[in-house]
Amino acid sequence: MLLTDFAADRLSRLYRSRTGAVALRRGRFPMLAALICVLYLFAAAAAPAAAQDRWLDLPAPTDVSAVNGADPGEVIISWRPVAGAAFYRIAWIAAADAAALTENGGGWSEAIAYTNISAAAAADMRHTLTRLNPGTRYTFLVGSLRVKDGMPSWSSPAELTTTLGVLSPDETIAVTTPIGLTANEPGAFGGYTLFAARGPNISFLIDPDGLLIHRWDRPFNYVRLLENGNILGIIAGVIYEIDPTGRLLWEYQPPRRLHHDFLQLPNGNVLLMLRDRKTAAEVIAAGANPAFVHPDGLVIDTIVEVRPIYPDDAAVVWEWSVWDHLVQDYDPSKANFDVVAKRPELVDINYSLRQASQTKWVRSINLLHANGLDYNPKSDQILISARNMSEIWIIDHSTTTEQAAGHTGGNGGRGGDLLYRWGNPQAYRAGTFADQQLFWQHNPHWIPEGLPGAGNILIFSNGDEYEGRSLDYSSVVEITPPAVSYGYAREDGGGVRYGPTQPAWTYTAANPPDFMSRRLSNAQRLPNGNTMILSGQSGIIFEVTPDGATVWRYVNPAVGPEPIYQGAPIQVRPAPPHGSGPIWQNSIYRAHRYAPDYPGLQHYDLTPQGTLERYRDGQTSAN
Repeated sequence: MLLTDFAADRLSRLYRSRTGAVALRRGRFPMLAALICVLYLFAAAAAPAAAQDRWLDLPAPTDVSAVNGADPGEVIISWRPVAGAAFYRIAWIAAADAAALTENGGGWSEAIAYTNISAAAAADMRHTLTRLNPGTRYTFLVGSLRVKDGMPSWSSPAELTTTLGVLSPDETIAVTTPIGLTANEPGAFGGYTLFAARGPNISFLIDPDGLLIHRWDRPFNYVRLLENGNILGIIAGVIYEIDPTGRLLWEYQPPRRLHHDFLQLPNGNVLLMLRDRKTAAEVIAAGANPAFVHPDGLVIDTIVEVRPIYPDDAAVVWEWSVWDHLVQDYDPSKANFDVVAKRPELVDINYSLRQASQTKWVRSINLLHANGLDYNPKSDQILISARNMSEIWIIDHSTTTEQAAGHTGGNGGRGGDLLYRWGNPQAYRAGTFADQQLFWQHNPHWIPEGLPGAGNILIFSNGDEYEGRSLDYSSVVEITPPAVSYGYAREDGGGVRYGPTQPAWTYTAANPPDFMSRRLSNAQRLPNGNTMILSGQSGIIFEVTPDGATVWRYVNPAVGPEPIYQGAPIQVRPAPPHGSGPIWQNSIYRAHRYAPDYPGLQHYDLTPQGTLERYRDGQTSAN
């Protein structure tokens, strides 16, 4: 059962009491009851009438206790083992947060914290939480799960006030490495490199010698330099256009959350990647297995084309949503029920939700976690990075919005269905893990006309860790998509997978684990045939030849309000329990290289201003 007799009794008493209900709404009821109500609502939203894969068939953990550890903010949780449990979920909430939750009538996901641990990692049925607020009253629960991101059977709560004291300094490690330009060999392309440093939230343009050319002191997460010299940048769900003098021209915040990527089209319109949210009930109604449905529902991705209306608005002129192109083979009562393997043009709603239960840090709150966007003006097609499915997709942009929501129309005749997908045939039941070639990729894009490999697709494959199977290195992959007319072919020999069978070119380090960035990152083909690569988590930009030799390398020295001195350490935040690898303080989301004759550069004074990194011996610096 979801709630223990104790919890159910508290819940029942609460709902039978009119005064109790009023008190709960006003934040006056004990935080324990608030937490129970929230957990009850989790279950009510997700429980199917008759689930094939039961998510409440495990007993709840018993004898849950919480005791203070040796350090302030440290709490040790223990419980009895549950037969059949593959994971346990430890959840906690502070009294002040519970009061705010009830006062605001919801918002549980902002208040309740939890972590999942495997049964193997918790063999002694103990787990230590650290860095909780000292001297604070908390409620703790333990849930048992068959899959990591399913719905747990919750224990009775345990309550504890943490020990007073001062938290120890946040644990970080320090890496000392040469910063700035560390390699510039014959054969390097040169050009000007643009990147937004995540530490100081400053964007920099540097020359081939690693010298500062220009900086933008707006807190962009990611920027592009346009041919007219303006830059487009996004931060916190808002897109900005700024001219070379720093004047703000356009500021637009879509009503839905803007994230990750954007692209200016040849007609001056802008492609944006937006997030929509579906409730847990809507997700289950779309055929999702309730065992994998997050209580907070599901975030889905929508691509929109907007026409800027200066200074602060835009008109949507085209739209595509993955929600209109789902298939599932879990619930035959739903309209989108079909044989997944026979419908590769559609997206199995249960694949990435199930995948989340097999990875160490991906949660099933995002269907795709789309993180990359590109446009091919020659074919009028859009390329999408579906990160949580480890796939790239191509869709038809020649459709109307109405056609994009359906399955017919456009140059490809398929409406908004997928024209092509590659990287992970497991996603459409056409292969196994051994056939997977992309792993949580970033920034897939067509190599532009006029460059070596034009028309091929270049992808940064991040690599990652799965439960019991690791791929502990990153790679850059170039593929030749098997275009046939407006569509794409399957593998030779009557195969069911989309080709190609193997990449046309791949870069990995000589010792593969030496090149690893589980997040961020991108790659770019250069006019001389070399490839610029950003290892985003460590802020390292480097250029390699076709045979993999490094001929240019730059380590971002901007880690805070001011770049650091040469020889100073860079702080590195260790990976959290469900994190995606250590994050260096100098990390970069994406970098772009521009040829010296790129029109947008002509609007700037290209006189070098010195290095970003600082020196103590009087060497020229931009600081």
